[in-house]
Amino acid sequence: MVEWLAGDEISSLLTSSFYVVPQQQIIFHINYIAIIAALKECERIIEEYCEKVGIANNGSECVKQLREKLIEKARSVDAKYPDTAELTIDKKGRPTLHKRGPKKKSNTVIWLEKILKLRMKKRNLLDVFCSSHFYCGWGNEFGPISGDNPKIKDPVERYLLTSFAYATGLGPTQTVLHVRSSASAHMLSWVNQRHITPEMLDKAREKLINLIAQFKLTKSWGDGTSVAADGTMQELREQNLIAEFHFRYRKRGGIAYHHVSDNYILLFSTFMSCGVWEAVEIIEGLLKNSSDVQPDIIHGDTQSQSTIVFALAYLLGFRLMPRIRNWSDLKLFKPAKTEKYEHIDCLFTDTIDWYLIEKHWQDMMQVVLSINEGKMSSSKLLRTLGNYSRKNRLYQAFQELGYVIRTLFLLEYISDVELRETITAQTNKVEAYNALSDWCAFGSNTLVASNDEMEKAVKYNDILANAVILQNVSDMTEIIAELIDEGHNITKEDMSYLCPYWTSHLKRFGDMVMDFNNVPKSVERSRSRMLW
Repeated sequence: MVEWLAGDEISSLLTSSFYVVPQQQIIFHINYIAIIAALKECERIIEEYCEKVGIANNGSECVKQLREKLIEKARSVDAKYPDTAELTIDKKGRPTLHKRGPKKKSNTVIWLEKILKLRMKKRNLLDVFCSSHFYCGWGNEFGPISGDNPKIKDPVERYLLTSFAYATGLGPTQTVLHVRSSASAHMLSWVNQRHITPEMLDKAREKLINLIAQFKLTKSWGDGTSVAADGTMQELREQNLIAEFHFRYRKRGGIAYHHVSDNYILLFSTFMSCGVWEAVEIIEGLLKNSSDVQPDIIHGDTQSQSTIVFALAYLLGFRLMPRIRNWSDLKLFKPAKTEKYEHIDCLFTDTIDWYLIEKHWQDMMQVVLSINEGKMSSSKLLRTLGNYSRKNRLYQAFQELGYVIRTLFLLEYISDVELRETITAQTNKVEAYNALSDWCAFGSNTLVASNDEMEKAVKYNDILANAVILQNVSDMTEIIAELIDEGHNITKEDMSYLCPYWTSHLKRFGDMVMDFNNVPKSVERSRSRMLW
């Protein structure tokens, strides 16, 4: 990265005589002018961007705000330490966090879960899948990659059957054997290759997301302001070129990485090889999410964080709040060497280099603006910075800013037991979604047979899982409304313990028929139900 240049420096550069210098020098000057132009564009939009995401619009002000914030937070945690029962620091300076007892479900919640499961209508999984398209039209997002109108017979039926084949892992051959349809296995395979892309699948999923978010019941689980991200192992065939051995799962395959909002809705998924650091995709999922649910808080596990990710999330206007294993092994940084604390001073092992952050603030902002404008991928940047030499100044600046943001988070994390419980609850939701995803992919233990279809297979599965969520939310809403009409007192708090991932009432196996006339009418009616 280069330093931002003053106006007279730009003028002198633009009036240089390029024709009298060697060719290499010409290329250098041309590239340099391109950099200058990019920097001037950044200067034009930086103030508006910083106001939008709520950060300072220059390096000195940014450093000032963060220093004051870190001083205030550290002093506050130190002052509250004697009253923080869930945090203890022994004589050797080793901190320990203590859990509170688990919240017990009330008798009303236990009764509500029992009655809901008894009254949930038995449904065929294929019917649920088809009815989800009927209500939001997600299958209409598919079509020839060329942009022409589809020339095949009954295109929507073909698109839904193809999606079901790959979402469940049955594949085209087994799907045509089990589902009564005129389509052939070759037709389904051809549709997958010629009429459906990952981008189309993303748009189809967003239609389902927007419909599910309209239900009042989902508001009892969360307001959509936070999302949890986690990866789950997907087995691949031994001969697959992308399959790698995962040291933690002790088998070969890849990782399906999911972003699940606090109201249980799947927002984004992608596929990555086992050797890729999971944190590189945690921000990219939020940037690519264009649905009505727009979270700005990110939860994850230890694999989803680093100082670079903390810094990048902050500059992009997100709050990274992960559940970190062995957090006490991480370094906490003081705002200044002169700062001393009565109770928590032993937790700090170093001091922030504020000069480095201020000096390279504009360089970091140029990178962030490039990501925000879609000129650069956050995952590509994180991969690059992760491999950078520690001598690289841009890497050091991001890391130093990350130290500040992570220290602020850790101070909040150790002093607020309710925050820790919230993070645990949200990360448990994405782990529960992984189980639903596996249940939907009942056709095969391996993801797909080919070398280049893993990303699409994961996204197909997203649509089926969200279709299950939609039908469950609709059916649960109807039953709760009936119970309220019968005189039962069911509160929003009672509903918050429910989960739309139930599958015991759904039929996956047997002879299936794709019947567009057998569409449940409950979704349209229950969507507008007022439950409280």
